Amino acid sequence: MPRTGSGELPAAILRRHGLTPRKRLGQSFLRDRSFLTHIVDAAELGPEDTVLEIGAGTGILTRALADRAGHVVAVELDDSLYRLLQEEFASVANLELWHANALDVDPCERMPRDYKLVGNIPYYVTGPIVRHYLEARCQPRVLVLMVQREVAERMVAPPGRLSLLGVSVQAYADAKIVARVPSGAFFPRPKVESSIVRLTPFSQRLAPGDRDLFFRLVRAGFSTRRKQLVNALSVGLNVSRDRSKGLLRRAGLDETRRAETLSIDDWHSLARAWSKEPLREAR
Repeated sequence: MPRTGSGELPAAILRRHGLTPRKRLGQSFLRDRSFLTHIVDAAELGPEDTVLEIGAGTGILTRALADRAGHVVAVELDDSLYRLLQEEFASVANLELWHANALDVDPCERMPRDYKLVGNIPYYVTGPIVRHYLEARCQPRVLVLMVQREVAERMVAPPGRLSLLGVSVQAYADAKIVARVPSGAFFPRPKVESSIVRLTPFSQRLAPGDRDLFFRLVRAGFSTRRKQLVNALSVGLNVSRDRSKGLLRRAGLDETRRAETLSIDDWHSLARAWSKEPLREAR
């Protein structure tokens, strides 16, 4: 049987395989098993579920997922950790290992239509990972991610504190923080705290064309920090200030608003107003 089931901690597993964490890749492994329950419970796993795990690492979370779910697909990019997982989980029948970059995985080709996604995500790839799977034709039914605490707070931020990341997440899914995870719960101990976030995708989705228009507006709105929207949109969309003002008026928004104060519904109103009269006039 795989020795990860014995309660062995990441440091011991790595040492046994002659490995050390690679700081360049932001490798930090969950060592406090009490948080495994938070993750597994948040994903609401049962024997009928298939789970895609991103960044399996030393397999601590992988074991907990395999104990609860019917089938687990664990993705690991690091060559040495992939070989470690092959040895540790050689006899686990309901586990499939993929040696791949999670950003290169097409879930429509590799996963069943109804799957769940779980992972401990390095902060520098959080945005790309979330967008990749939320925008996929085959969305996961739920995503439960361990991310840097500040990133988690941006994901769930209300209007007034919204960022480009917050809009990018909340346009696709309901987001909530399940638990805060102190830095001491990891090996090696990172300089920042983490949080477990649960994302539940909406049943209605943006069509690709609508999505491109929507996010072009959002990027324009956040392109110039602390500027009023009328000025930020003028600069970001390369249109006259009058055209920008007209867009906001048609969307029913005050031109003095700033991007971080808009709700997701406000952004959709802007996108609808733009789709009726695209802003193509150069300044």
